[in-house]
Amino acid sequence: MLPNAHLRQRSKKVGIVNNEIRQLAEDMESAAIDWEKSRHHEVSVALAAIQIDAPIRVVIVRSNFDNKKDETFKVFINPEVTKYEGEIEEDFEGCLSIKDIYGQVPRHSKVRVKAMTLDGKIVNLKAEGFLARVLQHEIDHTNGMVFIDHIKDKPDSFFKILEDGKLEPLDYEKYVRNNDLLW
Repeated sequence: MLPNAHLRQRSKKVGIVNNEIRQLAEDMESAAIDWEKSRHHEVSVALAAIQIDAPIRVVIVRSNFDNKKDETFKVFINPEVTKYEGEIEEDFEGCLSIKDIYGQVPRHSKVRVKAMTLDGKIVNLKAEGFLARVLQHEIDHTNGMVFIDHIKDKPDSFFKILEDGKLEPLDYEKYVRNNDLLW
């Protein structure tokens, strides 16, 4: 979690997929599900390896965002956005690395992504909507960015999640701007 400096560093590319990378993916899935079990109103949709302190370009994305019982994930190794498309849309994002804070983040509505699978195969996919947002968020992590970097100068874009799952605007000056833990 912030202020861990590792979250601000670029992750290293994976050269070959070996048992260490496969174990990392399993550890990431376990970490994502463990976090989710402690958060009644939130779903763990994705995770970058750096979020478990492994500075390697590996990302996992939940197979089914709408079914919390489906705890399977897809693994993307060395993911990169090859093309941004569609409109730029603002929507809410949260992050396992920034506790209880959400933000209205502008992202492209469509992206093309190139990555490697656990089988070592190169895949190219076109994502849109929520999946496009998730992929951009996680690929940002591999580049040392977090979602608040996109909105740090937009005071009305920060929110706190309450115990009932609702979002409440944050006092930007009091909580966000002056909170060194976030930057």
